[in-house]
Amino acid sequence: MIAGKLRQMFHRFRGRQIEFDLTPYRKLFAQIEMRADEFGRFSDTRLRRLSAELIAQARTGVALDDLLAEAYALAREVSSRVLGMRHFDVQVLGGIAMHQGKLVEMQTGEGKTLAAVLPAYLNALTGQGVHVLTFNDYLARRDAAWMGPVYEFLGLSVGFIQQGMAPLERRRAYRCDITYATAKEAGFDFLRDQLCTDTEDLVHRPFRFAIVDEADSILIDEARIPLVIAGSTDEVVADPYHMAELVRELRVRLDYDTDENERNVYLTESGVDRAESALGCDNLHAPENTLLVTQLHQALHAHVLLRRDVDYIVREGKVEIVDEFTGRVVEDRHWPHGLQAAVEAKEGLRIQAEGFIRGSITLIHLARMYPKLCGMTATAQAAAEEFSEFYGLPVVVVPPHRPCIRVDASDMVFATKHAKRTALVEEIATVRATGRPILVGTCSVAESEELAEALGRRGVSGRVLNAKNDELEAEIVAEAGAPGAVTISTNMAGRGTDIRLGGTTEEYREAVVALGGLYVIGTNRHESRRVDDQLRGRAARQGDPGSSRFFISLQDDLFQRFGIDETVCSAYDGHDDEPVDDADVSREIEHVQRVIEGQNLEIRKTLWQYSYVVDQQRRIVRGRRLEMLLGRTETSLLAERAPQRYAQLLSDVGADVLADVERRITLFHLDRSWAEHLDHLAHIRDGVHFITGGGRNPLDEYHRIAGRAFYDLLKNIDDRIVETFVTAEIGADGIDMAKEGLKGPSSTWTYLINDHPFGNWFERFYRTAANSGELFRTLKRTLADKVQGIDN
Repeated sequence: MIAGKLRQMFHRFRGRQIEFDLTPYRKLFAQIEMRADEFGRFSDTRLRRLSAELIAQARTGVALDDLLAEAYALAREVSSRVLGMRHFDVQVLGGIAMHQGKLVEMQTGEGKTLAAVLPAYLNALTGQGVHVLTFNDYLARRDAAWMGPVYEFLGLSVGFIQQGMAPLERRRAYRCDITYATAKEAGFDFLRDQLCTDTEDLVHRPFRFAIVDEADSILIDEARIPLVIAGSTDEVVADPYHMAELVRELRVRLDYDTDENERNVYLTESGVDRAESALGCDNLHAPENTLLVTQLHQALHAHVLLRRDVDYIVREGKVEIVDEFTGRVVEDRHWPHGLQAAVEAKEGLRIQAEGFIRGSITLIHLARMYPKLCGMTATAQAAAEEFSEFYGLPVVVVPPHRPCIRVDASDMVFATKHAKRTALVEEIATVRATGRPILVGTCSVAESEELAEALGRRGVSGRVLNAKNDELEAEIVAEAGAPGAVTISTNMAGRGTDIRLGGTTEEYREAVVALGGLYVIGTNRHESRRVDDQLRGRAARQGDPGSSRFFISLQDDLFQRFGIDETVCSAYDGHDDEPVDDADVSREIEHVQRVIEGQNLEIRKTLWQYSYVVDQQRRIVRGRRLEMLLGRTETSLLAERAPQRYAQLLSDVGADVLADVERRITLFHLDRSWAEHLDHLAHIRDGVHFITGGGRNPLDEYHRIAGRAFYDLLKNIDDRIVETFVTAEIGADGIDMAKEGLKGPSSTWTYLINDHPFGNWFERFYRTAANSGELFRTLKRTLADKVQGIDN
């Protein structure tokens, strides 16, 4: 207890809100324990009656804190009876912390899914709805089915959301007391609700309480990725196939080159000459060729920097983006600004429409819309600063039910990838011969397949799990702990998977335990140490034995990209086959990871600062839209701005028809104007660095421009509404929106933007502009004109 307090004080001194001392929670736990024996003697009928009484109390205003001890003791007893699983003491402590709005760190295999039942049940008593936001669709479906019998016994309803569900099914699921869904699906449903013109089409209820599973992944790694709803557009785009053919003919080092980290590619003078000849233009960087330059650079980035079977796969005629953190295909994720089309053209596929963005929201802003938020993960401490700063969530570290006895061996470091691959194959073959199961975590689809081929040549068979065969995930993971199993996976097996020793039936569990349990091998370090720790966490769950080790090389992409000291690499030339046994090298590798994590934190902070003002504007527009949709607007804009026209129509068509006309006109112009505003701000954000100077801060300048633009937006919305009302034909049947040119897009769809894969395109042009002062001056002039137009 004293040690916990000291650690807590140390982290607070460093600006981190991390709790190790669980004394405050143990007092509540003692109250829960006092009821355990009594509830254990109750019949099922009496337990159900007790839950009904708690529901009645919560819905008549009794504070949930006053019901906590009884509710948790009840849910614990019911879980034991219905599922055969009684919450461990540490799970109850974690459940108490979550109800209090904390981020709970519980080690892998410690039963976070069961722990979440306690705060979910307590907060669902009010009938206002609880969302459990999961890592993927499979977990949403599994956890709802798994924990559902507990909630149903207690008199509550449970539902889940899956991709592809019809609106009616979604509405029913969100009307349940507890709803399991991915954060992505909840966000897309929120965006769809923002375009509804009838209240019957709304699927969400007002947000109240959310429990976020795998919180570091959802709230940090994916938090900056915008969720988008787009509509069809008649915009004509130049032929991306022609650009793809052009860049295939360009020669590396002669016509184009990359920066030292291979995060940017740019044309040389020779490349510009060849492009101008192929495109038939005298000056590629003339103002009238700006769009042409954009598409050329997108094609070049797609050709050089985006790698098939690493950054994306091609399946069933479509480009599917592979998430760098999970190794999974991310459904409906697109690259922005024409880059998606450039990749599709590169692969000779049909170009998918990007459309006109009608609304967007990041997961960070979606999460902050819940009045009450909590979460759980096995890797929270490293991200404690972000949880506190962005979400106001302190981290509570809950000890494991059984001590973790995993052995984490020191890294095996090699100078070259070839030496690493040779050592990997030898290690896997040697350990496999003993019968011990092995899980190998790779960084890409290509690497997983190449390693499997190398092992096959050595006579070692194994199963490969990656984005290409994700439909086999459950089957492969189920047998990954069987004797002699070799499973080669991308990060798909690095989070949220439970590998049972001995295989599905655990028939050979004792034999595997005697061999040392699961052996986890990582073939690369990741940008985030949390991802490495999640992979290690597949072994030695709930007190089982296990071990882990990483095999890395100084030629791995991570160190090439972010510049581990070249002198370190050169110092070991000629020692390709032997491990690099040097403490300085190990320290340098750890330093690289810390630097990258710091850089990514700064990127997220910057993106938050830019997006914050847009989110505040979104809330204002959304509030006005919702008031109009629900008929809660007290005053009529039309009666105020066009009183004569309003009075005449009121007499001719009646108040109900006129109210419906105002609602439909207002919703249309709110939606269209907001979409235009988002597009305008996106261009300003991408180019604001070109128009700042003389000590002006780009962020301050962006906020100034965005504020003025929003002021104009609100005025223009009102002007458009009044203009339509005055000029439109309105009769007893209301208004014909299509006839008046007020028809929305013929179709809408949702997707995620894989935001800024190499930095935004203006930043890339900035680097390229080193070779073209004329391009830089043209872009700067264009953006300065835009800003001048706003100021005027």
